[in-house]
Amino acid sequence: MADSGTTRLEILVVDDDESVREVLALCLERDDHGVTLAASADEAMARVREGLYDMAFVDLRLGADSGLDLIPRLLGQAPWMKVVLITAHSSVETAVEAMRKGAADYLTKPVDPHVVRVLVERMASIRRLERKVEALEDQVGRASPRPMLESRNPAMRRVVEMARRVAKSDALVLIRGESGTGKGVLAKEIHAASERAQAPFSVINCPSLSAELLQSELFGHVKGAFTGAVKTQAGKIDLTEGGTLFLDEIGDLPGSIQPKLLRFIQDREYERVGDPQPRKADVRIVSATNRDLEEAVEEGEFREDLLYRLNVIELTVPPLRARPEDVEDLARRFLRFFAHKYNQSLSDFSPSAWHWIRSHPWPGNVREMQNAVERAVILCTTREVPRELFPDSESAPAVRAATAPVAAGNGVGAAVTSEAGAPAVPAGVSLEEMERQYIERVLQDCDTLEAAADMLGIAPSTLWRKRRKYDL
Repeated sequence: MADSGTTRLEILVVDDDESVREVLALCLERDDHGVTLAASADEAMARVREGLYDMAFVDLRLGADSGLDLIPRLLGQAPWMKVVLITAHSSVETAVEAMRKGAADYLTKPVDPHVVRVLVERMASIRRLERKVEALEDQVGRASPRPMLESRNPAMRRVVEMARRVAKSDALVLIRGESGTGKGVLAKEIHAASERAQAPFSVINCPSLSAELLQSELFGHVKGAFTGAVKTQAGKIDLTEGGTLFLDEIGDLPGSIQPKLLRFIQDREYERVGDPQPRKADVRIVSATNRDLEEAVEEGEFREDLLYRLNVIELTVPPLRARPEDVEDLARRFLRFFAHKYNQSLSDFSPSAWHWIRSHPWPGNVREMQNAVERAVILCTTREVPRELFPDSESAPAVRAATAPVAAGNGVGAAVTSEAGAPAVPAGVSLEEMERQYIERVLQDCDTLEAAADMLGIAPSTLWRKRRKYDL
């Protein structure tokens, strides 16, 4: 087996000498790397079109073909691949030409197993770094203030302390809590406090894609696996090798994918879509949900065995209304962050704004507060942020227009409005119908699902489920 610090690589060996192929295969498989053999340049290109490889050993002389000419062809198909040229006639000129064509290194015959191992470990280290960069680039543009984990609330402090303790292990963690409470932030904290901190942290939002696309996002796919699969693509499991994969809103994972995830958790094995070849990966799973998974199990929507596997360590994040000690600290943190982000010279909230912040129930939790403070900072023209800039204020017409309930077309359920203009409870309309109309109106007024979720103060995944429920 590979050392604990070694990343498992998929390696292509291209040599027309069967004995050399076998020696390299033995060296590489001993360290648990995946090995594919090719005897010619054409066979090598066929293999690369069919699957993903991190590294390739290429002989300088491949019958009538040249390994030097094969290097740019391989890199054209897989730019990330680390190519090592094998030659029996080492020379400075050959090495320089190989590097010019894109080779990462070269190896001389006869093959020394120790040299091969050192070289592969160096390439594995480079791939780990590249995967981390890829994961970070995937999060570019999503920068947001990190809600404080140094809470004054005893229940929240216990959750954070437990998270930091379990971070040192590889135990699976299930984070429960309402939308907007900071489950994703806690997942990042677990990764940052773990021994995997230098490896990638990746996120998959389970309700955001169709079952087919979600399976591809998770496990990857090969070219031609389904309509639109124009090239072979690595999945998040592959890109997160050695790191932590956060499965947000796991309760909405499609039933067709649940047994595949269970198999990966149990055996660390998976297959890319369209490829029967089993693959292995070392990835820690942290998941989160705002659903009652036990109820989902009873309703046949979630596998009981998967729930048991995911729920090794359970952490429940309390809602913001249960953390009154933290409301002021969070509001000040968001004010400082967004004032700096938007280059605003703001000193504080006004006394009436503070009264509203302290008394508001924050049904959307920390996310709702973040959105409310950001909007107020953007619109503020004074040194203090006034109460009028918060969403439910009568003096905030832009928000009032977006949040007013929609009257039914036949007049039934038309909103009853108070003299001040605030919507009251409509006559003869259920709470569920009010919610449906409200969400429909906000969706019409917003350009994207994310913007609508921000307006509503809920997670995009929650909005996705409500759209499905109400057929919007």
